[in-house]
Amino acid sequence: MNIIDIISKTKRSEELSDEEIKWLVNSYTSGETADYQMAAWLMAVCLNGLTERETVSLTLAMRDSGDILDLSCIDGITVDKHSTGGVGDKTSLVIGPVAAACGIKVPKMSGRGLGHTGGTIDKLESISGFRTELPFADFAEIVNTTGFAIISQSGDLCPADKKMYALRNATSAVDSIPLICASIMSKKLALNADCLLLDVKCGSGAFMKTQEDAEKLARLMERVGRAAGKKCRAIVTDMDSPLGNNIGNALEVREAVELLQGKVKGPLYDTCIDLAANMLELAGKGTIEQCTAMAEEAVSSGAALDVLRRTIAMQGGDSNICDDVSLLPQAKFSHEIRASRDVRIVAVNSEEIGMASLMLGAGRTVKDGDIDATAGIVMACGVGDNISMHAPLMTLYSSVCSDFSEAAVRAVRALTFEDI
Repeated sequence: MNIIDIISKTKRSEELSDEEIKWLVNSYTSGETADYQMAAWLMAVCLNGLTERETVSLTLAMRDSGDILDLSCIDGITVDKHSTGGVGDKTSLVIGPVAAACGIKVPKMSGRGLGHTGGTIDKLESISGFRTELPFADFAEIVNTTGFAIISQSGDLCPADKKMYALRNATSAVDSIPLICASIMSKKLALNADCLLLDVKCGSGAFMKTQEDAEKLARLMERVGRAAGKKCRAIVTDMDSPLGNNIGNALEVREAVELLQGKVKGPLYDTCIDLAANMLELAGKGTIEQCTAMAEEAVSSGAALDVLRRTIAMQGGDSNICDDVSLLPQAKFSHEIRASRDVRIVAVNSEEIGMASLMLGAGRTVKDGDIDATAGIVMACGVGDNISMHAPLMTLYSSVCSDFSEAAVRAVRALTFEDI
């Protein structure tokens, strides 16, 4: 086998064999195949796609390029959840504790944010003392004790994906459904939970902008997961508006805690309950209606909040934030934006809100860049709301940016108004 023949076959839309795909992944991971050669193949995939069989083969080869975790030391059914990312998406901080409170185990590895979408690890690290880099034995102990833990992804999982994603990002080869599927699923299959729930975001703040593309990705990931022997379900959820009111790391932790305290309802609550119920049903806890009721009871009873409290403590964090969210980092500067006239909110561009939050310091533009845990935006309005003149639209927060003028202009432009 050689890379020239493989590139040529994909360029001509000829199906690769399992052996060819395995060779390609292994040769690139080892350095035998050069970046420029792999970049040519990735672009051929972007232009011509892969068959479902090729996508399954690529996913498994990428999974097998590194460690596959053995979760047999965790008692009970394990369920992992993955979101394709969006603005204000703090669902993992809610549904992990909810599902654990209902009797399943939720071991989760997450990543950091890049660009306008936030990373779960960044959010958790806004909690004083919280440790996301733990030995596997400690991770398993926490999951066995509380039912839930989130740690940062090990460098030994899916090294092929790490190299290929960096190359895709540098060569405009990100927006390919087969490549997105293989990247996500290889990491999830390497974690090796019994069941996998996939939250595919769709809309202005998501990678999948259209319902059609989101459905394609969701169905492909389901089929790949099942081909790998996992109970797998993908659900398409809305990301045309930010999920919840808070965008930014400590701000999102605050909103997640307030939801588990019973203080937050609306679309964020509904999405979290729906996702948690699907996790429970996958694990065999009952019908979707029964599992929905269980998830709601886990919040209303305080059981889910207690899971989060105990998990934070075991991961070295200040668990008192579960009772007093003011203990989370607070921004030095803030700027409130008010309506200049009576208006109705017609639409909110999530990506633009996310970019405005990034400008305040809440995100990073390079992989290892610093972030401001206190930075972000709290929305005071949503789609369909009528806002009176001088009423607040949103508040911007930062500890590294005291001049809010540029971010404020971008944030306001993310809103579409009509006069009332």
